[in-house]
Amino acid sequence: MSLDVDQEILEDFLVEAGEILEQLSEQLIDLEQRPDDKDLLNAIFRGFHTVKGGAGFLRLEAMVECCHKAENLFDLLRNGELRVSTELMDVVLQALDALNAMFEAVRSGEEPQHAPAELLQRLQAFAEGHGAAASAPPAPQPAAKPTAKPAQSAPPRQPEEELPANPNTPNDEFEMLLGDLAGSHQQREAESGDDDLITEDEFEALLDELHGPGKAPKTEAAGSATDEKGDLITEDEFEALLDELQSSGQGAFAHVENKAAAEPAPPPPAPPAEPSPPAAAVAAVDENAKEAKTKSTAGNKPATASKPAAESNVRVDTRLLDKIMNMVGELVLVRNRLVRLGGAREDEEMGKALGTLDMVTADLQTSVMKTRMQPVKKVFGRFPRLIRDLSRSLKKEVRLELRGEDTDLDKNLVEALADPLIHLVRNAVDHGIEPPEERVAAGKPREGNVLLSAEQEGDHILLIIQDDGAGMDPEVLRKLAVKRGMMDAEAARRLTEQECFNLIFQAGFSTKTEVSDVSGRGVGMDVVKTKISQLNGTLSIDSVLGQGTQIAIQVPLTLAIMPTLMVMLEDHAFALPLVNVNEIFNLDLTKTNIVDGQQVIIVRDQALPLFHLKRWLVTGHESARLPDQGYVVIVSVGTSRVGFVVDQLVGQEEVVIKPLGSILHGTPGLSGVTITGDGRIALIIDIPNLLKYYAST
Repeated sequence: MSLDVDQEILEDFLVEAGEILEQLSEQLIDLEQRPDDKDLLNAIFRGFHTVKGGAGFLRLEAMVECCHKAENLFDLLRNGELRVSTELMDVVLQALDALNAMFEAVRSGEEPQHAPAELLQRLQAFAEGHGAAASAPPAPQPAAKPTAKPAQSAPPRQPEEELPANPNTPNDEFEMLLGDLAGSHQQREAESGDDDLITEDEFEALLDELHGPGKAPKTEAAGSATDEKGDLITEDEFEALLDELQSSGQGAFAHVENKAAAEPAPPPPAPPAEPSPPAAAVAAVDENAKEAKTKSTAGNKPATASKPAAESNVRVDTRLLDKIMNMVGELVLVRNRLVRLGGAREDEEMGKALGTLDMVTADLQTSVMKTRMQPVKKVFGRFPRLIRDLSRSLKKEVRLELRGEDTDLDKNLVEALADPLIHLVRNAVDHGIEPPEERVAAGKPREGNVLLSAEQEGDHILLIIQDDGAGMDPEVLRKLAVKRGMMDAEAARRLTEQECFNLIFQAGFSTKTEVSDVSGRGVGMDVVKTKISQLNGTLSIDSVLGQGTQIAIQVPLTLAIMPTLMVMLEDHAFALPLVNVNEIFNLDLTKTNIVDGQQVIIVRDQALPLFHLKRWLVTGHESARLPDQGYVVIVSVGTSRVGFVVDQLVGQEEVVIKPLGSILHGTPGLSGVTITGDGRIALIIDIPNLLKYYAST
């Protein structure tokens, strides 16, 4: 796609429109719960209008067309001429899907395709009152009602940032006033055939509206209004006059603001004169996301022309952030090295300097990490729509509860968690929540509940997916495991309830007897477990039959820097992710036994498999016997625990993860490499993959 616009303008549009489209998805779902919320209807209207304006400036006709249809529909909804219905929301959400597809095409540099003609026709049908269950009681004379849409006949002469810097509702009131004029103008065009002209009387009426009767300034544009066509002025001259009025600061624009604040705007489509603070905040964000970012005034005090709003944010390329993060990582490695060297010398001044370096480096590391942080709401925001579509498809009644949406974590984790969480939420609705009739028969409310929460615990994030559905029966899971040949009946009988629940994460295991487009093919849950393990996270599941199921996911705040336990095998250093380490104790061969051909160690009356890491990771020791003395590191993978025998413990250390070189790339059980505090190169162990590759062979 080739656009005759500055690349920076296009990037601004992508940022702003992306934020608005994400917000619209949440607002539309909220609207079904609060169909009479005028503030919400106005916010959605402004969202479509803002995207349409930006798309029009970039000549993205497909987006303009779709936004315009949706905008017309919400103009009628907010004026009470239509009612919100499920059928209407289905069509609007389809329109939003089409807009998202167009937006992704623009982001990819392609020409967006027009929305399907059938979808546009359905939007038009609802707007005309022909949609199923959409029309309200007959509205009085809809043809004479002002359309309250801003003029779209020409692109704006100035970017929105050049308007007076007032993010509050009076700015929206002024836009609505212009919209009324545009609506009247369009009606007169249809009657008179003039494409871009308004009469002098109409223009003077607008000036009286702006300044008060008889107080309009004598301008050159007004004086020359009759030069060419008697009592008419051109639209270009009219826009030039509006530019002059807007730039006058305390003139026309201030008058409109004062009037809007003092009394309700006369046209019916205009919003209330004094909306509540939350409504004003929503309006400001929807109208222009950048305007909210640059706001520096407090309360409702408008910014003056002499003191423009200070820029408080800058846009930074994520590649630059990644580069800075890598540089900080190198600094952390140097810090670790210096601290280790300084600890070996009894130099008080050197110790103080190293202490300061340690503190400053830690603060810098934390600050740079925060630049990469994003709220988990980026992921959570898509689930209200997902729950709505799934519940309608499965004919279930489901309510979604979100908690901790403002919890921050690394942007790479935000993206990586999207697919696993989608699998788990879909599974909760499909497998967990029962149909309404079954819930009522069991003494439950017809509507099921799904909880999705996030909270920070130290240097980790805890994610909870919980439902109040049917729960899982351990006996049924045991029988399914035997039926699918995953284990024999005796092994299945020895499984604890917790181990039974974990069977659902095995490849090919599904409790569904019927295959649908939602689930039942035995794929998905094993992918979830693999993905969480790759993120150095842990996953646990608990369920009570008849009461519901809870799945807990714990992932680190960032993937760039990881706390580890450093161990030695011969003269080689290896790093075990600390999140997987449970406990450490000395090896005592008298406490080991052989069970099913596998050496195990008894820890608090529980037998844990015991593995000699040197056999797997150090060449020439594939058949080495267990040493008489050593250390055992108990690690957990999901809900399973195993013991690793190591030669020496070095201690805990924060490491910067570097990718493996071409020689070691793809080596089973290794996820990266780092440099230790004493200058050694240490390999970082991927415990789940290590066990999967070696323990099963």
